Amino acid sequence: MMKHFRALLLATAGAITFSGCAPLVVQSPGGMLSPVNAVAQGDDKHLMLFGHDVVSYFTDNKHQLGAEAYKSKVGDVTFRFASAANKALFDKEPTKYTPQYGGYCANGLVYSIPWGGNAQDFKVIDGKLYIFGGQGSQDAFMLDLKKNIELADRYWKTEVAGSNAFLHRTKRTTIARVSHYKSGPELAAEVAKAKAK
Repeated sequence: MMKHFRALLLATAGAITFSGCAPLVVQSPGGMLSPVNAVAQGDDKHLMLFGHDVVSYFTDNKHQLGAEAYKSKVGDVTFRFASAANKALFDKEPTKYTPQYGGYCANGLVYSIPWGGNAQDFKVIDGKLYIFGGQGSQDAFMLDLKKNIELADRYWKTEVAGSNAFLHRTKRTTIARVSHYKSGPELAAEVAKAKAK
């Protein structure tokens, strides 16, 4: 146990040294939206989903970049929009349009790992926005949608929400994987098998 703790501390210290603390600060702003899949850009210290318009996923079924002229903040997290109309929709109901799991890859959250999440890989399911780290992650998530949403919801609520994304990700990928963890190649094999049927 102590050996694992030391490994985590060393990994964290190395990451802080070489990263300038960016993942620790940008992805974990604190407040009700934390951690988030965010970047720092200009005056926006915690820009959600690289500046993509979260409303467009619902209204146009596509990803598109928002403009600096149309933005809103929820706590310390900035959202950009492609139009004033989209900004108005978001301002009326921000929780409706906010991505699940802080905009991290939904399939990663099945394993309690907050990382990934490409703006172009998404799915709106039952009125909620899920972001994925790629088509393979989305395909794996869809293999057992109900079970995967239940697992991701549980890990988000009990472990990830309010945590430091970088530290939690380090823990869950190096020293304390969940018992049902599957690697990328294992998931790809399951997806290929399902598609072959």
